[in-house]
Order: sequence, then structure tokens, then C-alpha cells
Amino acid sequence: MSANTVSAFGQSDEVASALMQIRRISKRFGEQRALTDVSFDIRRGEILGLIGPNGSGKTTLLEAVAGLLPVETGHVFWQHAPLASARRRDVIFYLPDGVRPWDGQYVIRVLEFFAFAYGRRTDDLDEAIRSVGLGPVLGKRVAALSKGYGRRLMLALALLTPQPVLLMDEPFDGFDLRQTRHIMGLMRRVAADGRTLLLAIHQLADAERICDRFVLLADGAVRGAGSLDDLRARSGEAAAGLEDVFLALT
Repeated sequence: MSANTVSAFGQSDEVASALMQIRRISKRFGEQRALTDVSFDIRRGEILGLIGPNGSGKTTLLEAVAGLLPVETGHVFWQHAPLASARRRDVIFYLPDGVRPWDGQYVIRVLEFFAFAYGRRTDDLDEAIRSVGLGPVLGKRVAALSKGYGRRLMLALALLTPQPVLLMDEPFDGFDLRQTRHIMGLMRRVAADGRTLLLAIHQLADAERICDRFVLLADGAVRGAGSLDDLRARSGEAAAGLEDVFLALT
């Protein structure tokens, strides 16, 4: 195993390099335990995949990290200092799955509002529209958008925000193969420019293609964290893909 080993809680030996630290988050819904002592680190400029099947706790965890969902135990740290729920919006922008803002508004109006709210230039707005391919639907109302174009709109809004960390729930849902490849390229450029992405993904083939590291979640608990090579070493599957590694560790 490499020098950058991963503990049972997903902590890297290079803890000092972590931008955010998630520590021992637990959540219940009545008698049902949704998350159990979830811990991992997020590094600056990386694309971190939160991997697990539907029902594994991915969305619950994103909402907890974003400060939208109260938890029984656990903390989020920003550069090693506690980050209260009320302050997380300063550093995190969360894109939930299946949510669209202002259904009755025209797409261009929503984009212009976001650009104005965050002090973006016209060039920034034009670049966001071009990057996600929203040009054909600017004159449509948000409610009339297809699933794929609804997802493009949310991505464009994220590009206009200043927060250094983006949380995205199923970011490729609604895209075909070619569109997914294009959006992956866009995400890589965003990360290369210094923003950090945490993506909740249940399609392991997509996750393996885009993510630098992974957090494997099953039944609300972390079963492994690290690069694919780290996870291969832990699972004993030296040449396995992410799917086989996930099955071996969960």
C-alpha cells in the first residue's frame, strides 16, 4: 500500500492537506439509522466520488454536509476549524438531484439573476451558458425543460457561484453518453481551476472515469476511501475496476 494510507474512517495520512474534514456524522430517521459515524477528508481541487447504490445514504450525507439536515452526532471542519451549519453556504454550493429553481421563469432570466447576485460579468454568464450548452433553451421556461436541460441549468448556476466547494447529487442523470463525456470534461476544467467537487454517483463506470478519489458508502457507513489503487490494495483486488472493488469491500 502507498504511503498515503486510508484509515477505517477514510482519513488520509496527509490530514494536514485536507480542505474539509467530515467527522463521525450519524443520522437517524426515527428507528432507521441512515448514517453511522461517517468520516472522510476532501482535498482542494479534487473530484471526490461518493459511491453507493440507491438508498445507501448519499443524498442524506450531502444534505448533512451542506448544513441542510440536522444530525445526531458529527462535525464538519473547514481547514481544520469547525464549520457551523449556518456558515456552510459561504464555502459550499449544493446541487440536489431533481430540483429546479423558479419553474415559471425563463431560463435566461434565472441565469441573469444569478450572475447579478454574485457580481458576475456578462462574459462570465456567456461562458457558463456556452460551457453547458444552454443556448437552445434560453427562451424557455424552467418548467418546460427536459431532465437533461434542467441539469444543465443547475450546472450553469453552479459555475456562476463563488463557493470553492460544489456538492452534486447524481450530476450525470439525464445525460446520454456523449453529453456525459462533455460534462466530465467541464468538471475537470472546473477542478483544474481550483474548485473542489464532491459528486454522489451510483453509476460506477461514470465514477471511475471522472473521480480522483472515492468514498464507498453502503448501508450508511463508509466501507473504504482513497484512490482506486488504495482501494485495490485494501480489497486485495490488484487489477480490479471500481465495481469489483466496491463489491469486495461492501
